[in-house]
Amino acid sequence: MTDAVSPGAPITASDRPRHVAIIMDGNNRWAKTRRLKGVAGHKAGVRAVRAVVETCARQGVEVLTLFAFSSENWRRPADEVSALMKLFLWALEREVNKLHRNNIRLRIIGDRSAFSPVLQEHMANAEALTKDNTLMTLVIAANYGGQWDLTQASRRIAQEVADGRLQPADVSEELFQSYLSIGDLPLPDLMIRTAGEQRISNFLLWHLAYTEFYFSEVYWPDFLQEEMLKALDAYARRQRRFGRTDDQIAAASDQ
Repeated sequence: MTDAVSPGAPITASDRPRHVAIIMDGNNRWAKTRRLKGVAGHKAGVRAVRAVVETCARQGVEVLTLFAFSSENWRRPADEVSALMKLFLWALEREVNKLHRNNIRLRIIGDRSAFSPVLQEHMANAEALTKDNTLMTLVIAANYGGQWDLTQASRRIAQEVADGRLQPADVSEELFQSYLSIGDLPLPDLMIRTAGEQRISNFLLWHLAYTEFYFSEVYWPDFLQEEMLKALDAYARRQRRFGRTDDQIAAASDQ
């Protein structure tokens, strides 16, 4: 991102999503249309990450979660996975200081054990550097899967019960959520997926229960400021029901 988050024209606070989650899809297809190797699309996607981070920060979004690398992505060709790991390390080395200067906190969620020690060290250092920043929290989901997240939460709760620190009756929805990777953050209000696909691909399975979905035909490398603003505008025009009827919502708004 740029060295300073410039002022913009934010949407009104009542229409602003607190938490935006994005599945960044279409890097390979973007590259293929240009007769380039897939890694070129991933490199081009870094520009879109910068644009979206800057736009969300200007618009007052509190949390932005980006699905960077799923637990299933290890199945991709070895040369592509290797290139992605190098790109991830490069981005950590190049972008973290800019995030820090812009008062943005970085968190990385997922199973880190599969990453190299060098990459794990850079992740930890980046989080430590930015941990006290308050403008926005940027969450990167890397080697993350929603099923993994639910499993690790269940395992930790089961261990607490086995050790006598919890009773089965203590396990509520609120307690379970607190054991998830971002259980301390607000649930996503808006989930965006680019490149025309309409599925959630094992992303934040618990968290997306009442999230508004926005699907864009645009490939991720081209999902820049204008496209992000379109998504925020579409969200602002929606009426969130949370199981209620139109009459109940209207009555609540009149009070």
